[in-house]
Amino acid sequence: MESDRIRTPGPDPLHTPGAPGIRGTGAAGARTPGAARSGRRGRTAGALLAAALLATVLPSATASAAAPPAPRIDLTVLVLDDGGSAVEAITSELRSTGVPYRRIDLNDPGRPVITAAFLSDPTDSATGRPRAKFQGVVAPHESAFGPDSAEQAALVAYEKSYGIPQVDAYTWAHPGVGLDYTNDHGFSGPLDGTTASVTAAGKAGPFKHLDGPLTFEDNDPTLSESHGYAGRPRAGYTSYLDMPVEDGGRASLIGEYAHDGRRELVVTFAYNQYQRQFRALARGIVEWLTQGVHLGQSRNYFSVHVDDVFAPDARWDTARNCTPGDFDCVGGDGEGENPIRMTADDARHAAAWQKSAGFTLDMVYNGGQGEQWKTEHAGNDPLADRLIADRAQYRWVNHTYTHPFLGCIQDNTTVPWQCAKNTAGTTLWTSRSEISAQIRNNHTWAVGKGIAVDRSELVTGEHSGLKTLPQQNADNPHLAGALADNGVTWLASDNSREPAQRPVGAARTVPRHPMNVYYNVGTAAEMADEYNWIYTSRADGGSGICETNPASTCLPGPLDTATGYASHIVPQEARIALSHIVANDPRPHYVHQSNLAEERLLYPVLDRVLADYRGLFADSAPLVNPRQRDVGTELSRRAAWDQALAAGKVTAYRVGATVTVKAPSGVNAPITAPEGTRKRLLLGTTPFGTAYAGSRSAWTTPELLQTAITLTLPSA
Repeated sequence: MESDRIRTPGPDPLHTPGAPGIRGTGAAGARTPGAARSGRRGRTAGALLAAALLATVLPSATASAAAPPAPRIDLTVLVLDDGGSAVEAITSELRSTGVPYRRIDLNDPGRPVITAAFLSDPTDSATGRPRAKFQGVVAPHESAFGPDSAEQAALVAYEKSYGIPQVDAYTWAHPGVGLDYTNDHGFSGPLDGTTASVTAAGKAGPFKHLDGPLTFEDNDPTLSESHGYAGRPRAGYTSYLDMPVEDGGRASLIGEYAHDGRRELVVTFAYNQYQRQFRALARGIVEWLTQGVHLGQSRNYFSVHVDDVFAPDARWDTARNCTPGDFDCVGGDGEGENPIRMTADDARHAAAWQKSAGFTLDMVYNGGQGEQWKTEHAGNDPLADRLIADRAQYRWVNHTYTHPFLGCIQDNTTVPWQCAKNTAGTTLWTSRSEISAQIRNNHTWAVGKGIAVDRSELVTGEHSGLKTLPQQNADNPHLAGALADNGVTWLASDNSREPAQRPVGAARTVPRHPMNVYYNVGTAAEMADEYNWIYTSRADGGSGICETNPASTCLPGPLDTATGYASHIVPQEARIALSHIVANDPRPHYVHQSNLAEERLLYPVLDRVLADYRGLFADSAPLVNPRQRDVGTELSRRAAWDQALAAGKVTAYRVGATVTVKAPSGVNAPITAPEGTRKRLLLGTTPFGTAYAGSRSAWTTPELLQTAITLTLPSA
């Protein structure tokens, strides 16, 4: 079946200012463009008007025939979906970046028939121009309907008439797409581990956001994860991504084939939406498809929250395979038994690392835990002294004063724990006053230390207060009120439990990605030991959780505790984090202060992420490091935009060098356009958007006394 993400509008009353090919006669009392001024005072206004009208009807003998009017091209993509992973991958990029599309399920017998009328209107009633309903086409391959079908003929004619580009999501190398066959100095086979390169034409064109080599993933040596065909370009084909072949030459994996008045982006390798090679290329595919002008925007985001700052963390017991202090670990008092806590040297290292890495950490702090530590250690806390002295080098987020559980009152007489109830069977909850005090006291503590902290941001201990399945199936009913009492509007949640943003009273959640660098380990050996317990089968000495959890996969065997962290866990966690970054996902990642202590396990992961990213992406596409409130705002804008698209309340089109976008009042529209684009004001223009990855983009709304956003593209 089909799905609409943007209304296919009928008559649109919006005026298209500056549209080429149209010369107006002007409103009453206004000067008519092009009318000559002779300086003869005796010439009447009526004579001037008559002359102007005559000029529009009777061209001079030397004038050439009038050029046809530029068409209206709607900023919507047509997706012809055959159910394959390649089309779904491109669709996922359109969806995640806010690009409107209309999906046609080619396997649905009741789908619309692709005809000239489906694709275009000869005359748009709103503008009086020919209208193309789609700015680009995503097809499963070069001939989605068969080469001799009426639907294919209609699609080809449409693309020729309006200059509409088509992405061939996955095909093979052959002359029909501008390539030699693979047996003519090409390649056919698995691509796992292959290093491809963006060509000079690719870097100058749609893949200008990429810089270094692109290596195809090889996560499991026992499986073939990617397959492809690389061919030598023929006439009309420009290679954008190529690879070395046996004779010492190079053959193409992605390129543009210009032929018969059409342009196709030809992709000759298989992929899915999660693979790094696709995620790195996805931005360029969309830029090529839309000719750099489209709704939606994309960034590469990465921020890292360090929870429990100033607090000690309990340590994993390698003999008992549990953490003392947890309800399911008999014996020990957790944080009081050989706890893990940063030292002043660890704090100095964190500040120095930030400076050398060019990356800022978010310190998610518990001031009361620091005060308790100081009391228990003769009034001394060198860690707190160092972090407070360096306070301006970090961002700070309220994590409550002493990190209590703020949901239901926990009954730990059973494993797992349950929510305590009164004699009437009613759940007992942490009170509003206690929650509010935890938030308020921690904020006050920070202000007293000269720490800049945003009152609107909060991370509760263990994300408590929010529903915690299976024991607590609803939020603490006192939570929303306590948030409002303290001006909290952005509340952290766990993305592994609740990936979607949602309201909590007047506040909204900000989902965070947990990183598999555990809170209860200080050494690589401890980390590998706990990892083995979770990810190995019972037969291999593990818990067997991986055998019963459908979202998990067991290791083929236990990791060597001496080397497993560096050889397996670090690259695995860096790969997962990077996959979030290149998927236009602004959600923060979170770890714990213990990961900056002792053997400082977090840094190898972050160093790997930053090195891999900067080795692949150009300087024009830097990592964006947002704080919690900015992530919340981004997610909220996306949700409002998606709702407007789904409701068919967005109208957007291009006529020549003018782009017009109209969305519901109060909804910010994301728009991407080339460098040099300007936004029209009531009087004059202003540069549009901010620079990123070689384009300009922004969330934007109409200017004062305007009902639509109007952009003027650079003349080139």
